[in-house]
Amino acid sequence: MICSACQKVIIDGSTYCYNCGAKQQESGSAQTPPPAAHAPRKLMRSTTDKKVGGVCAGLGSYFDVDVTLVRVLWLLAVFCAGTGLLLYLILWIVLPVEPVYVPVTSQTTATQ
Repeated sequence: MICSACQKVIIDGSTYCYNCGAKQQESGSAQTPPPAAHAPRKLMRSTTDKKVGGVCAGLGSYFDVDVTLVRVLWLLAVFCAGTGLLLYLILWIVLPVEPVYVPVTSQTTATQ
């Protein structure tokens, strides 16, 4: 996937560009299912955009905030309040892992 603002390559399905921070438009890729009309969002750990446990990426996608901002705020919580590390570990254990969507490809074989 290519960023629409800075034209650099980013991970498929990213909501924000890692280089310039620009919000990306939804692409009709086969890896992400179409969103349900009335399905509630669920807080889950990310499997595609994780650095350690995927907690910050999950929070960023749940609140529709840039993941870098969530990571910086979490780092400040760890250093200033001291309870950020404990809360991160608890969320790492408690939050379910988001399912990985694998595109289904039809393979045709020639039969004689």
